[in-house]
Amino acid sequence: MMVLNWIDNAPRRILGLISLACVGMLAFGMYLQHVVGLEPCPMCIVQRYALIGVAIFTGLAAARDSRGWWMSLAGVAVLIAGFGAFVAARQSWLQWYPPEIATCGRDFYGMIENYPISRAIPMIFRGSGDCTAIDWTFLGGSIANWSFLCFVGFGLVMLVLLARHLKGGRRGGAGYSMA
Repeated sequence: MMVLNWIDNAPRRILGLISLACVGMLAFGMYLQHVVGLEPCPMCIVQRYALIGVAIFTGLAAARDSRGWWMSLAGVAVLIAGFGAFVAARQSWLQWYPPEIATCGRDFYGMIENYPISRAIPMIFRGSGDCTAIDWTFLGGSIANWSFLCFVGFGLVMLVLLARHLKGGRRGGAGYSMA
């Protein structure tokens, strides 16, 4: 009950925390790439873009006072989180059941530069030898597994927030605060 009360009383703070968590995850990804030396695969790059999208839209939603604005921006963030969860789930599937022929295909930017977008996007989701590799784990889960859990968690929290505010309207009457 305490968490639901917090969701009711401080939706913009929750959106701000989600935005900060996304920025933290992006910073950790940069650490793994530049300090540890892990190279991101095409699907990892797409997940980074999804994190950037969630961070931007939840950050904008947290900054807006108008109920309609923050709910609309949070709705877009839910869709982006769902897309990120889909990409992470696909990568996890490829890691658990790698294709019989795993080749190290082109990198993300090479695909976008050399192929039309209609061909590059299916190539990204097909994965490559890089996408099936598990270079780092934490508590038995790969980066893709943890990314999936974070996207699903962010999406669920935002869905609960939106559902409670759509269903209940303005709770608390005139003294209702969006802080």
